Amino acid sequence: GTRFRPLSFEVPKPLFPVAGVPMLQHHIEACAKDIDVDFANHILQDLFVFHDCLFANECQVILTTCLLYLQEYSALSTAGGVYHFRDQILSGGPEAFFIMNADVCSEFPLLEMLEFQKEHGNTHVILGTTANRKQSMNYGCIVENQDTNEVLHYVEKPSTFVSDIINCGIYLFTPEIFQHIGLVFQKNQQDLLLEEQMNGWQRAEVIRLEQDIFTALAGRGKLYVYKTDRFWSQIKSAGSAIYASRLYLNQYHKTHPERLANNEEGRPTIRGNVYIHPTANIDPTAVLGPNVSIGTGVTIGAGVRVRESIILHGATLQDHSCVLNSIVGWDSTIGKWARVEGTPSDPNPNDPYAKIDSETLFRDGKLTPSITILGCNVNIPSEVIILNAIVLPHKDLNRGFKNQIIL
Repeated sequence: GTRFRPLSFEVPKPLFPVAGVPMLQHHIEACAKDIDVDFANHILQDLFVFHDCLFANECQVILTTCLLYLQEYSALSTAGGVYHFRDQILSGGPEAFFIMNADVCSEFPLLEMLEFQKEHGNTHVILGTTANRKQSMNYGCIVENQDTNEVLHYVEKPSTFVSDIINCGIYLFTPEIFQHIGLVFQKNQQDLLLEEQMNGWQRAEVIRLEQDIFTALAGRGKLYVYKTDRFWSQIKSAGSAIYASRLYLNQYHKTHPERLANNEEGRPTIRGNVYIHPTANIDPTAVLGPNVSIGTGVTIGAGVRVRESIILHGATLQDHSCVLNSIVGWDSTIGKWARVEGTPSDPNPNDPYAKIDSETLFRDGKLTPSITILGCNVNIPSEVIILNAIVLPHKDLNRGFKNQIIL
């Protein structure tokens, strides 16, 4: 999660809270709803976070496998890590299994993908969506047979336009996929052995799903694309977390209406979709929303205005402060009458196929205006303005800043 810093300094990116719950929980809840209720609920009930480790009583084998992968096999890349644990995956004898990237935001049409797979002879399925021509080159591009939906050609981040159908990072495979990965693995082993003999050095046994497997399967009648018109976005930069939070908060109307705050007497004013953790202490005169997520133990004083922001646990927003288009880090404090504001990095609203840009921090030697990010334990003094800034953890600021990274 290098592009997610400084937020990923404190917690692994898949565990960062989006719309009030860890990013990964949205994936698990989709599985609980559509695939396996008991197994997914066990994960939710018994999952504990301890730095970068995952523990569970009911799912020890699965989570131990995840932990081993994170600690020892991340260098193997996507397909390499999956292939290494093929025996554990296949021990249950599944007819098919999902692989989902943790940093995508989606409605997860898992049942639809299963039905699509059965209709096409139990082959491998990629979830795809439509992007505009320019942005499509930032993703894996899929050329399909429009009559059969077969993937005819696959290119990862091409330098020129190939197709406006992009890879969403959600896959449905049959166990046959391990045969294809195994062939690539064997070829790589031979190449590694030859390189060691010739050069005397070793490199990791990297096998990539996109570049190594999908490219080889395309055009052979073994790989198909299921296109969705539901919402989908990547969560690469911190700015994209604000956009993903908006999408999930809007989805809560259908999936988890109990998570959305309502206007009640003696409670803060709510505008639009807002998530408030039950432990948060919020003054009734505060105004929250739209698209706001308030974490555990947050304190918000009188007259505070929060819009299009994520306030992480333990943060304090003192009286009459204003937070717009920002992420306020864990245990940070914003002083009275202070203003913390960023610039939205939303997709073009006039283009139905536009995606959020994972923009670089700098353009033409200047910091690109984007959301403001306060790292963990940052203190903002009273009556100052922080605009389009990134503040690293444990900083005590003594004045306002604009378009800067505070190291």
